[in-house]
Amino acid sequence: MLVLWDKGFDSNAFLTQVSATGAQVLGRLRRNRRTPVLTLLADGSYLSMFGTLQIRIVEARITVTCADGTTFTGSYRLVTTLTDAACYPAAALARLYHQRWEHESAYYALRHTIMQGRVLRSGDPAGLEQEMWSVLTLYQLLRTVMVDAAESRPGTDPDRCGFSIALHMARDLVIQAAGVTACGIPLCQTAVRQGTNDTL
Repeated sequence: MLVLWDKGFDSNAFLTQVSATGAQVLGRLRRNRRTPVLTLLADGSYLSMFGTLQIRIVEARITVTCADGTTFTGSYRLVTTLTDAACYPAAALARLYHQRWEHESAYYALRHTIMQGRVLRSGDPAGLEQEMWSVLTLYQLLRTVMVDAAESRPGTDPDRCGFSIALHMARDLVIQAAGVTACGIPLCQTAVRQGTNDTL
């Protein structure tokens, strides 16, 4: 099992406890955490120690290019117990860690974008379950539309679609009852897909 986490969970004791369970770890180091270079590896990462635990440090740079060509570059350091650089190249670990951010974005979309920070309202377990399923269904429908929109433009990563834009377009279409056929089947998906396409 591989455990991924954000920065702030890199204490020696915590890493040792997680490692003792048999799990491997990959997490982000705090900027001020000092790690001695014990062995420099071919992929640019290096071996170090946290207490008695051998770890590997991966220094990663990320560059984001905006639609207008503006670029932003940042760097961060990852700590992992996956010490074999041949089996687990630094670039692959950095890409994997990036996927963790995407999961975090999904949780953010659920909690803050759809729910706007509100809690579920039902006072009983059956009602809470119903509310949870409705929120998850809405989330999945919007993500499906976003993927469809991205796939309509070959080579476009679905991550470029804005969740907030898709949510607001769907909400506006429902409120305004636009795109409803005579038999009452909403064409919201097509309209949201088109609107999402327009923002790519």
